Amino acid sequence: MDFRITGLSPEPFLPLFSLSDAQLTALGIQRHVVDQHPGFPDRIGLVDADLGETVLLLNHVCQPAATPYRASHAIFVREGATHAYDAVNQVPASMRRRLLSLRAYSADGMMLDAEVVDGNAVEDVIAQLFDNTDVSYIHAHNAKRGCYAARIDRVGGSLV
Repeated sequence: MDFRITGLSPEPFLPLFSLSDAQLTALGIQRHVVDQHPGFPDRIGLVDADLGETVLLLNHVCQPAATPYRASHAIFVREGATHAYDAVNQVPASMRRRLLSLRAYSADGMMLDAEVVDGNAVEDVIAQLFDNTDVSYIHAHNAKRGCYAARIDRVGGSLV
């Protein structure tokens, strides 16, 4: 089963980097200078930010469906990230090095299944979840902290 992993579009986050720390705080956002690697996984390019880079920590609605599974969680976005990760049958290193929670959803946003997997073995679990033809897409989250990591679609499926 071919799959596509995508990061978030950078556009909604770009204006946030020009805000002052006080303005960010008023929005519930924190600015951080990366002081450990890995440790600050960017959700746009799906890379761990390098030491000294600036990231924003903010809440992001990762599952906007009007179902009981509507969800949001903390994410990091890296200053200067302008291209969303988009690759077929390739798992980025930022996901490989983490324990992941994969959550499989129907087209209308109902969770149908979920698995926890080491990032080094994620392909088999993606295939297993997509064996269910009712699964439309999968969300990957970091299992330990719960942060949204990326979206996984069947190749040929629509990206929402």
